[in-house]
Amino acid sequence: MDKNKIILILLILAIFILNYSFLDSLLISFLDSGEKIFIERVIDGDTVVSNGSSIRLLGINTPEKGELYSAEAKEFLEKMVLEKNVTIKTTGKDRYYRDLSYLFINGKNVNLEIVKNGFANFYFPSGKDEYYNDFLDAWENCLNKNINFCSKSLDECGNCIELLEWDTQEQKIILRNNCGKYCDIVGWSIKDEGRKTFVFEEGVAFVNGGEIEVVVGEGRNSYNKLFWEGETYVWTRGGDTLFLRDKNGGLVLWKTY
Repeated sequence: MDKNKIILILLILAIFILNYSFLDSLLISFLDSGEKIFIERVIDGDTVVSNGSSIRLLGINTPEKGELYSAEAKEFLEKMVLEKNVTIKTTGKDRYYRDLSYLFINGKNVNLEIVKNGFANFYFPSGKDEYYNDFLDAWENCLNKNINFCSKSLDECGNCIELLEWDTQEQKIILRNNCGKYCDIVGWSIKDEGRKTFVFEEGVAFVNGGEIEVVVGEGRNSYNKLFWEGETYVWTRGGDTLFLRDKNGGLVLWKTY
């Protein structure tokens, strides 16, 4: 490469660096150039109302009312968008006829900020879209910060349990206790990206080296095989995530596909 080409490349890089703020502003302007709406009400951490219509925020699932961090999620969303104009990107409607949307304000993806700050897990029931990797990165960043909904379990058995098998075809999970002691996991829960939750009840024996199998469907429980009743399936074909939490809501483990 001759000297003139090197100089030209360096000049282009310098122009790009010096004008980064301009490019950033251009991106913000682009995001803000879509349809504008006024948020008149926040129902919960992932649902708002504009012009009398409900809007369900895409890519996230916040705790239900009364659950850990549900109030904080709602408050966080209120601070961001309540009684403000935002840009909306809608992709369709859910079964409740709510608009499925991404919201943007001041160049920020509001939905993404909720995950980033630990008030929701990422949630893509209809399949991964163009924003999926951003939400996965935001979740992993939240885990590194160990804040709110991403907080690691403080239970003495929190580091003992491993996911030995997760068969999404057979809708089956096998957990193993790797600690040299009995682990009481009564009140612990397994959850998908959405609302489906399995809670461990009395009668679960989880000794050192022991395994527990959880199968979606009807059956007869034993000490090491439990049935996730009331559901025909939990783990979706298009991708899903498993979250195991202790009785206090601390995150024991998670895995996605």
